[in-house]
Amino acid sequence: MADPARARRLAVRIRQIVSATIEMQIKDPRLGMVTVTDARVTSDLREATVFYTVYGDATQVEDSARALASATGVLRSTVGKQTGIKFVPSLTFIADIVPDTARELEEALERVRHADAELARAREGAQYAGDADPYRKPVVIGDDDEDDDLVADDESTEDPDAGRTDDFSDGRPSAAQRSAS
Repeated sequence: MADPARARRLAVRIRQIVSATIEMQIKDPRLGMVTVTDARVTSDLREATVFYTVYGDATQVEDSARALASATGVLRSTVGKQTGIKFVPSLTFIADIVPDTARELEEALERVRHADAELARAREGAQYAGDADPYRKPVVIGDDDEDDDLVADDESTEDPDAGRTDDFSDGRPSAAQRSAS
């Protein structure tokens, strides 16, 4: 098993060699505007997968795939000559779907932007069905004189459990009273 760093370096080198060879040496008329996007090599350095994209319609993609399949031997021998490794990996060409996926994602994002804009236009003149803030707020007792009338003179406002017992027959104090003392 080879070093993963060596496999990555070999993959980068294979990508460079294959793209230059396609551009300069392969003269197949079926070959369209091919761009080599990525290359991956297995950890044992025996197989290499080359990802590519083709600019054009579906027929140009199919023609380019056939052209690359027929040129695999030439490309493999060129990779072997330029890398100088003992065993040249077998090349497999796979059409890269990342650009198609990215285009579909961009179209979906554009549809969502339009839907958000329509929702914003519909929301412009809208009003709340009830109050603007539907949550209850606690009543804040201020320093007004009216609030003082609510508290009886004999009640203490500091500790509501101050005079309470737990209805024991011997008159034991509650837990709050024990912790306060």
